[in-house]
Amino acid sequence: MKKQNHFLILVAVLLCNFIVAQNSLRKTTIQIIPKPTEVIFAEGSFAISAKTKVYLTDTISKRSVQEFLDTFKTVSNMQLQIVSKRPKKNYIAFIVSNNVSEEGYELKATPKNITITAQTSRGFMYAIGTLRQLLPMAIEKQSKQTGVKWEIPAVSIKDEPRYQQRGLMLDLCRHFFNKEYILKTIDRLAMHKMNVLRLHMVDDQGWRMEVKKYPKLTEIGAWRVNQEDKAWNSRAKNDPNDKGTYGGYLSQSDLKEIVQYAHFKNVEIIPEIEMPAHVSSAIAAYPHLSCFNKPIGVPSGGVWPITDIFCAGKESTFEFLEDVIDEVITIFPSQYIHIGGDEAAKDNWKICPHCQKRIQEEGLKDVNELQSYFVKRIEKYINSKGKKMIGWDEIIDGGLPPEATVMSWRGTKGGIEAAEQQHDVIMTPESHCYFNFYQGPQNEEPVAFNAFLPLHTVYEFDPIADAMTPEVSKHILGGHANLWAEHIDSESLSEYMLFPRLAAMSEVLWSTKESRNWVDFTTRLEKMLQRYDILGINYAKSAYLITPTSRVDLTTKKVMIGLQNEFPSPDIRYVLGNQPLDSKAIPYQEPIQIDKTTIIQASLFKDNKPIGKIFKDTIVFHKAVGSNIEFQTPFNENYKGDGNLSLVNIIRGTKNFHDGQWQAWLRDDMEAVIDLGSKREINSVTLGSLESQGSGIYFPTEISVYGSLDGKKYEPLGTIERAFTPNVNVDLNDFKIQWKPTSTRYIKVIAKNLRKNPEGGDTWLFVDEIIVN
Repeated sequence: MKKQNHFLILVAVLLCNFIVAQNSLRKTTIQIIPKPTEVIFAEGSFAISAKTKVYLTDTISKRSVQEFLDTFKTVSNMQLQIVSKRPKKNYIAFIVSNNVSEEGYELKATPKNITITAQTSRGFMYAIGTLRQLLPMAIEKQSKQTGVKWEIPAVSIKDEPRYQQRGLMLDLCRHFFNKEYILKTIDRLAMHKMNVLRLHMVDDQGWRMEVKKYPKLTEIGAWRVNQEDKAWNSRAKNDPNDKGTYGGYLSQSDLKEIVQYAHFKNVEIIPEIEMPAHVSSAIAAYPHLSCFNKPIGVPSGGVWPITDIFCAGKESTFEFLEDVIDEVITIFPSQYIHIGGDEAAKDNWKICPHCQKRIQEEGLKDVNELQSYFVKRIEKYINSKGKKMIGWDEIIDGGLPPEATVMSWRGTKGGIEAAEQQHDVIMTPESHCYFNFYQGPQNEEPVAFNAFLPLHTVYEFDPIADAMTPEVSKHILGGHANLWAEHIDSESLSEYMLFPRLAAMSEVLWSTKESRNWVDFTTRLEKMLQRYDILGINYAKSAYLITPTSRVDLTTKKVMIGLQNEFPSPDIRYVLGNQPLDSKAIPYQEPIQIDKTTIIQASLFKDNKPIGKIFKDTIVFHKAVGSNIEFQTPFNENYKGDGNLSLVNIIRGTKNFHDGQWQAWLRDDMEAVIDLGSKREINSVTLGSLESQGSGIYFPTEISVYGSLDGKKYEPLGTIERAFTPNVNVDLNDFKIQWKPTSTRYIKVIAKNLRKNPEGGDTWLFVDEIIVN
């Protein structure tokens, strides 16, 4: 009897283990982004066949269902029939219920049927989005697929979003993007269960919305002189008489089509009409809107400080803005209008007689309170039209308008302050939400704003901080990602900057905080990237890239190279020299010690093969490593590299000039003297430098090398000269000076600073290493 009991127990244990294993297997195949609130697995699967019926109880779901059925017919050649009577089996049912939240849904799949329950068209659309991710990847194709089993695993899902505001901002002003790209972006937002698209349509560099009462806004304000061959912040100021040819705008017909399409996709389009600053394009069209009626050209690049702003003292300014708002309202049914309110330099207001008169008449203290008056007056008008106003967190300064919603970009402090005053808040701190920042090693990435926002940092974002009280937290509506377009001049590059970071953002804003897990997300992300491939989305593979870290021991003259990427416990392998990087490569486990000039190659591996771009670098040892070095003019305190020996420490800088390996001189030349310690024969010096003209960093115009045996009397060894050349890119270059072998102990290297910035302002000279051989 005891043996039989033991046998039964053993069978039960084995059965439980089998069920757990099967459930675990199903979990690996159900890889949904954003992660649903609750998922319960069952046995079996539901197979869609030509006999499968689609049962609807209401028209609420009909449009989303029909879109899905059209897609399914394309890939399967099966036309599923819609019926009004519920079949006994082999059906997909869409049931309307008030027991589900407005954007929530329930999806239950059994071997006999699928039942989807929601209250609104939004819930049904999100449920269908999940259904697509449960189906084989072939559902994303654009043509008939053969040999596919259209099966859905048996599963019960309950799901709803954590936040009501899940948005993205597209900047149409710095570079213009047309209607077709915006429509594609709406599709992709819906795919990720995001529900807001903010269109940034007014800024210094372009006015992008047709306003019928003011045609010059698009005739003049939408176009600028083409200076795309220059770095963004190095572009010349345009003459107002020069005709702009670069730009574009959206007609009201275009915008209405966008809004209508977005409505079907359950995406709210929020118009962003900047004021009182970031409006040079409007002033170029109508100079009387400024304080002094001075004609200006639409800027082709960066503007700082932003002094050409709307005059707050003239009634004509407010008449213009009210007219614009009236036309905005006829196009955008959104509950919100975003008015900006940031980065207004008030220099002109301080001396403008109209503004000073307004300050006196309204009993205002200063120009800061004048901006508050401006914003509050605009908000009152927006509210009178049944709309709500959003402004950047600068609108807090001088006192918040009564009903304004605050968009907090300078961190979360302004948002918390506004929420504490019982104002609604949308969090969009640049630290986690500015997708115009670099997302991978800068040397491997296209030009971006000089800050760093990798995928895992986006995933760490949470609009509600742990320290917030429940009373404050209830005013946090959610978060938005922002893609500012100073450096983004094509749809392909826009996609590259958005994806896959948008997938991380979608999960942050949809899924519960408790369910989020970085390791789990990276596993599910692999399937989403496959969908991107099928859909032709040019996503960034930056998370796969190997990021090296370097540390040098100048006593032993060894370099320690660390290798990592964004994925947890990555399978990184490497080889030294020019060996093939294949299955025989060395698994990386600890920093690699290098003590001589060596080529290192590394990659992330999957299925025993390298994936992503291969990292390759040459660690160059030279005769001056660890030598004493002195400077005629000290390097700048803000860029002092790795200390006094930074330029002879082997470790090279990257295109990120904040990486801690660059020494820099502002306006001054670099004059360095290296003591080799004894007489040695040398025949070349290579100076490593960086150019980022948009940041005021320029290559040297001349490099000269001198040698000395006593450190007093120097003989010239070699010189190279180079003329200034406009450069839109961020570039690294090694400038090499060679001569016949010469014995010397002291080496003097002089690198001349450009000094005179072609567009005005100071110039920087950056150096990371002086290589002596």
